[in-house]
Amino acid sequence: MQHILVIDDEENIRFMMQEALVNAGYQVTITANGKEAERLYTRQTFDLVITDIFMPEKEGFEVMLELLSVNPDSKIIAITGGGIMTKETVLKMAEEFGAVHCLSKPFLISDLIKIIRNLLNPQ
Repeated sequence: MQHILVIDDEENIRFMMQEALVNAGYQVTITANGKEAERLYTRQTFDLVITDIFMPEKEGFEVMLELLSVNPDSKIIAITGGGIMTKETVLKMAEEFGAVHCLSKPFLISDLIKIIRNLLNPQ
């Protein structure tokens, strides 16, 4: 079973993604911040990581750089609701930091699952 790590400081987003991804057949680990995520991905392997960009303790950009230094082949989906910059600017930066796909909040969970399936099981 493919294992996905979801990192988001918004509890409702974390649990919504966890439920949907488990129902789609994935094993899912969730965490609320990048600091905890770092502890997780240095101890186990994930097939895919979904990270919010703006979080307390450690932001998604830092998470992406560290994860890619541990495993350069990591598949990362960056998500954001924006912040002090426009969503488009943030998502463009996420691609430059190594995200293979970026989504702007709010997004449809069906779109997320379709993206994950394409990344993990390319035809």
